[in-house]
Amino acid sequence: MTYVRIGFCPILPTLTPHAKVFPMSIAPMPAVLVFAGTDPTGGAGLQADILTLASMGCHPLSVVTAVTVQDTVGVDDFMPMDADWIADQARSVLEDMPVAAIKIGMIGSVEAVAAIAEIVSDYPDIPLVLDPVLTSGRGDPLANEELLDALRDLLLPQASILTPNSLEARRLAENPDEENDDPELSECARRLIDMGCEYILITGAHEQGAQVSNTLYNTRGVVHRLNWDRLPGSYHGSGCTLASAIAALLALGQDVSEAVKEAQEYTYQTLKNAYRPGMGQFIPDRLYWVRGDDED
Repeated sequence: MTYVRIGFCPILPTLTPHAKVFPMSIAPMPAVLVFAGTDPTGGAGLQADILTLASMGCHPLSVVTAVTVQDTVGVDDFMPMDADWIADQARSVLEDMPVAAIKIGMIGSVEAVAAIAEIVSDYPDIPLVLDPVLTSGRGDPLANEELLDALRDLLLPQASILTPNSLEARRLAENPDEENDDPELSECARRLIDMGCEYILITGAHEQGAQVSNTLYNTRGVVHRLNWDRLPGSYHGSGCTLASAIAALLALGQDVSEAVKEAQEYTYQTLKNAYRPGMGQFIPDRLYWVRGDDED
């Protein structure tokens, strides 16, 4: 599949008619199916996924898993969608059009995990990006231990790539039978790979240091590690942006290793160009390239 690139990102350089670049008879935009909760701020969740996928030249298909009450400071409450409604939303689009990748974010309930797991098991050839959203950026809990167990048992073994931050990786990989279990991130990755996922990208923004280190692992160990200068401020939706960018690049035909590298570059640029529309965290600018200088 061919597509226009600017640096790292498969997007259009100007707002000129798209037909010259993506004639529908030759290269239609690949569709990416997203399971996620809503975010009324537009900073994270389903809205962040849609913006990212569209920015990278994909057609987003959205399945609402939960409705949240939140602002840029944190999540006050959420209401999980009925599992049958989630399944019906997904089946309706999967039976209507081809899907090139699937991305899963916030789920909300054990019943929803089971419903989504059953659906994706019917499409084993579609790359699956699993972003385990366990808390909000402020630390508000979005998943209990029962839901974590369901993730480990039902969805993690089907994931092409898992994209936790370091806190999520430790929580997913912890051994409940062992007191004070605090494994190194490399051990967390080994445990999670052993649970069945093909790749795991552990992001390091919650770790100490002047740089943020993000490491991709597979069954053979470290695939690659990329270090990024730590940016000032706190960001709302950076994890959603990164996972959706990976899903977009997989849908566009890249392999996992290359997709992870380019998705990090895209996400870093969205954070460098982030803005603060409310009283809380900054929101990544997923369409920064539209507002860039002509020479860029």
